[in-house]
Amino acid sequence: MEKLKIYFVTHNKGKVREFKEIVKDEDIEIEHIDMEYAELRSDNPEEISKEAVKKLAEKLKKAVVVEDSGLFIKALRDFPGTSSAYIHKRIGLDGILKLMDGVEDRAALYKSAVGYCEPGKRPVSFLGSENGTIATEVRGSFGFGHDPIFIPEGFDQTYGEMENASEAKKFRRRAVEQLVKFLKK
Repeated sequence: MEKLKIYFVTHNKGKVREFKEIVKDEDIEIEHIDMEYAELRSDNPEEISKEAVKKLAEKLKKAVVVEDSGLFIKALRDFPGTSSAYIHKRIGLDGILKLMDGVEDRAALYKSAVGYCEPGKRPVSFLGSENGTIATEVRGSFGFGHDPIFIPEGFDQTYGEMENASEAKKFRRRAVEQLVKFLKK
């Protein structure tokens, strides 16, 4: 049986690595396309991924996947949310921790919306999420993005402290596994 080839459009090589790790035992081949694309401004990552993947599938004439993820911090009214990458570039982890200075409720939710679309078809999106808390300091150098400040529920380490961060992360895995089920139908 021939492998299904899908094109993952992102600048984030860490996401590509994680995505490939999740689908490694499936008959799915991931080809990375590193390119800029316009993103809808929305608080809903599924809306963002559907809009982007539809436009990209039509433009590239290929079956395309995008992933929009964000860190939603309860005490900051879900900030940085879907603007996580932008905020990370601007204020970094230290900036987020400064905003959390003195805040007792450190509950957070990581969300990942994986969008998929073939040219001429309707886009679909699959949401994965994971509860956790925000650390009081940057801890660890594994993973990427907000991993060194996110402590997943049931753990006392940040993803940044986990050597197997890409395998341990549940939010992206949950979304990608839903995509795989959809593609197998």
